[in-house]
Amino acid sequence: MSVVDSLLRAREAYERREWVAAFEALSGTDADLLRAEDFARLATAAHLTGRTNDSIQAMQRAYQLHLDAGAVTAAARCAFWLAMTLLNSGEAAVGSGWVARAQRLLAEVPGEVVEHGYVWVAVLHRHLAAGEFGELGACADRVTDYGRRFEVPELIAMGLSVQGRVALYAGRVREGLALLDEAMAAVAAGEVSTLFAGEIYCSLVEACQEISDFARMEQWTLALTTWCADQPGLVLFTGQCAVHRGQLMRVHGAYDAALEEYESALGRYLAAGTVAPAGLALAERGDVLRLRGAFPEAGDAYAEAVGYGHDPQPGLALLWAARGHTAAAVATVRRLVAETPDPVHRSRVLPAAVDILLTSGELAEASALSVELSAVAEGFGCTALRAAAAHAAGCVAAVNGDPVGAVGELRRAVRLWSALDAPYETARCRADLGRALRALADEDSARMEFAAAQRIFARLGATPAADEVARLLTPALPGGLTAREVEVLRLVAAGRSNPQIAGELVVSEKTVARHLSNIFTKLEVGSRTAAAAFAYEHNLT
Repeated sequence: MSVVDSLLRAREAYERREWVAAFEALSGTDADLLRAEDFARLATAAHLTGRTNDSIQAMQRAYQLHLDAGAVTAAARCAFWLAMTLLNSGEAAVGSGWVARAQRLLAEVPGEVVEHGYVWVAVLHRHLAAGEFGELGACADRVTDYGRRFEVPELIAMGLSVQGRVALYAGRVREGLALLDEAMAAVAAGEVSTLFAGEIYCSLVEACQEISDFARMEQWTLALTTWCADQPGLVLFTGQCAVHRGQLMRVHGAYDAALEEYESALGRYLAAGTVAPAGLALAERGDVLRLRGAFPEAGDAYAEAVGYGHDPQPGLALLWAARGHTAAAVATVRRLVAETPDPVHRSRVLPAAVDILLTSGELAEASALSVELSAVAEGFGCTALRAAAAHAAGCVAAVNGDPVGAVGELRRAVRLWSALDAPYETARCRADLGRALRALADEDSARMEFAAAQRIFARLGATPAADEVARLLTPALPGGLTAREVEVLRLVAAGRSNPQIAGELVVSEKTVARHLSNIFTKLEVGSRTAAAAFAYEHNLT
């Protein structure tokens, strides 16, 4: 095959988004025969298949060739892509250097060109990584404006997607989702390059997860999964896709499958050289292990997440609370509430904060946060968040001595979680509903709720929750009696003699006498007649 044919095939593979084939063909061609555009294609194919160092080297060659040829705007475009690759790989300082280089080159160009818009995308990513949401909004506006002026759909889509995230963080959820949907329209129409499309897909799905819009998240995660599968050899973005699939599997109680997805995501992040997001996969792994009662393993996963620079809260605080480290858990959720300003991120913290504060007896504080959670949920309109708010309100009402109010809120929470097919959360609400019903002396209804919750927890392998409900199903015996002593007392109340009791229970008369002695002592009675009267009074017959 001639060099010309080889290059032609390589370029065709690139256009078909066959990234491995494109990379192998381009990297296997004599570098002296490649044009600047071919090095840019090689860089893109390398980046998408997880070969970050190869990508950087190839794009640097493209940059230099354009610069040597006097193609300043093309060189600036390469500098932008180098900045993006480095910023997304955690190389903030070097990435920022390439942003500055692109800006310096474009300062030599008379007037404005579309490359200015691309450079603003890199600046936008710097602000996003730093959590500088004020500056982020202004950058997104610039990117969208450049896209519209120069009629570049991918710039418009990128700008709109970030404008949508900014609107979400400002509490304007419906406006934010509308902007994200508009950005996705360009992606769905095939008007956006692969690198931009992947960023926008992941941004939208992450936004849905942050506001607990699981129905919308499910639709876009399926679309992202299909998009990834249609590109053979794609590594970039597939880690994030796996995390989102795992998050949905966790919601639906498919814990084993979720853990597999998190493991897959971890490998893909490391393969792509984007190690920072690996902490998210580890934190999600910790959450599943915590629900299953594998506390040491959950702690290890959270610690690894911290090692990758990811804060695994509030999951770690919930682990501390489950292990009895209440003071540490309370201090942490108080800190999280104090330092989290925007409603989106607060919505991720408030349910855990209410739970932990109620457990530690901080009713007033938990009540105030529950009211805030209800207001946020009403503003967002997402089913899962409204379910979490109803559960929190029900638990607060129960602790506050209002079991009637608790029953109403908890029934609503059960209904909403059930509609989302979220078994663990449904079972939690059922268990708390059972407690409220028990407080109203509706024991039969309470036990029905406890039994339903226990079946779900047992199926999920959620051992701590299953054990807790099992204790609720075991009735507390009056007078401090043991189960065996109650058996003896029932037979005494039925008029049985010691020999008859021994025969029915298949024990010795001496053992029966010992049980009777313990019963008389615990009940502070001196005769069989008085003991029988206690049995009748407490419905033990």
